[in-house]
Amino acid sequence: MNFFKYWLAYLDYLQIEKNASKLTIQSYEKDIANFFEFLTSENLQSLNDVDYSIIRTYLTTLYDKDLSKRSINRHISTLRSFYKFLLREQMVLENPFVHLHLPKTAHTIPDFVYQEEMKMLLESIDQSTMLGKRNIAILEVLYGTGVRVSECVQLTLDRIDFDLQTILVTGKGNKERYVPFGDYANQALQLYIKESRPLLITEKSQPQNFLFLNARGNPLTARGIRLIINKLVEEAAITLHIHPHKLRHSFATHLLDNGADLRAVQELLGHSHLSSTQIYTHVTKDRLRNVYKTAHPRAKR
Repeated sequence: MNFFKYWLAYLDYLQIEKNASKLTIQSYEKDIANFFEFLTSENLQSLNDVDYSIIRTYLTTLYDKDLSKRSINRHISTLRSFYKFLLREQMVLENPFVHLHLPKTAHTIPDFVYQEEMKMLLESIDQSTMLGKRNIAILEVLYGTGVRVSECVQLTLDRIDFDLQTILVTGKGNKERYVPFGDYANQALQLYIKESRPLLITEKSQPQNFLFLNARGNPLTARGIRLIINKLVEEAAITLHIHPHKLRHSFATHLLDNGADLRAVQELLGHSHLSSTQIYTHVTKDRLRNVYKTAHPRAKR
């Protein structure tokens, strides 16, 4: 049976009603396509043929692929939402995923960079070169605003307000939010836009008003920014693995460590739910040491 029509109907729902981001839709499409391949291999002719035993078999195939519990949970959550939509549209008779319990996942503490390490990386960048001015601006924006790398590459010149020191960011689900940036990012951005960005533009390039450009004058991609950060870390001889999302983790962690309100950090990060922000309330080694030295009567002579 051709299951493609069900995906097309769900795709319209995701795009029109849910206003889901491109990355979310791609993730859903991959999970549902994987499920459809399984149904075909099992010679199932209808989505109504899927019952609890079939789901358990599918779950076993996911485990056999050595997927993490988090990935398996994502697969099941996608399919549960998919069937919920199909049930609403009366395209199936029931949602067989309702009674399936997801495997428990361990709560991992977000990996972040300490403030001293971040300062070391920023100070290692040669800002006298054209690309150096761009690279310091990229890092100051990522670390100074906490935006996702996907949000960073979509920034355009008209979305920067240097008077108020804010940028207008389009996040997940095309939701917009204003994010402030500090003096370091302000200085780095102005220097890049004035002295470096014009030199990157060539007759063949198509900058399209995007803020960050590659060496050929075209808009930078998320992969391009990851490669830039990897090279900067290598040149700085820092024994750390730093990626764009780690800078976002560091942004949130350092704000909370210095007394920022959790709700404010939630808004800055563009999280829909507070629970997504609460993962950053872990205690760092620095805070533990400072609290101990300040509070314990036997910490200092």
